[in-house]
Amino acid sequence: MLQGVTLSPHADRTAPQAADHRKGPRRRGEELENAILTAALEELTEVGYAALTMERVAARARTSKAALYRRWTGRAELVLDACKVRGFSDVDLADTGTLRGDVIALLRQMSAKMATPIGGILRGLLGEMTRDPEFARLIRERIHTVGPVGIRGILQRAVERGEVQPWVLDSRRATVATDLLRNEFLLFGAPVEDKTVIEIVDDVYLPLVLAPAPEPVRSAGEAGQNARKPVRSTGGPEDDGS
Repeated sequence: MLQGVTLSPHADRTAPQAADHRKGPRRRGEELENAILTAALEELTEVGYAALTMERVAARARTSKAALYRRWTGRAELVLDACKVRGFSDVDLADTGTLRGDVIALLRQMSAKMATPIGGILRGLLGEMTRDPEFARLIRERIHTVGPVGIRGILQRAVERGEVQPWVLDSRRATVATDLLRNEFLLFGAPVEDKTVIEIVDDVYLPLVLAPAPEPVRSAGEAGQNARKPVRSTGGPEDDGS
């Protein structure tokens, strides 16, 4: 009997015991938070989001679950904060002086990040979106926005240079380049070939955003009303005035 705890005669005395975080040095504030975020990313790399738990992260960070729950409501927010702190959403919008050059630079930068361990983690997180609606919402708000925000910044510069019409900024065409790159990554993995990046820009994106604005689509009701409008006489030679 040890300290009032009776060991079963069948207990495995060789089984590894979880480290007692109370025996380590006392950490507070930013130091403790960084340890937790690092542990969360390491867990993501090793076991993926589906198997990640607050207990596992706490044990790896040598702290208590209470320390985690004081800062995050659950694993989704913890994981996304870890991704943010480690630069998942960082992009450098190069100004090459042309829309084509800027978009290619952005896609190349995103492609390079996809080819790192960060990309593997991100791919796993995106796969979890179909199983967890709340997690999907957080992904869209905190990580998925990196491509759209970056490309809209590039388009804004193109509008100021007179390359692109302002209406493109709020259209679905705006994010097609980053959407196609993400789909290529999810379907075929990384690295995304530079040839593919160029094809996305030259064959799809530029023709879309440089094209004229689409004609407004009339509803069936509007079309029917126009068809029923009487044709007014112009007083031509066949108009007898009666």
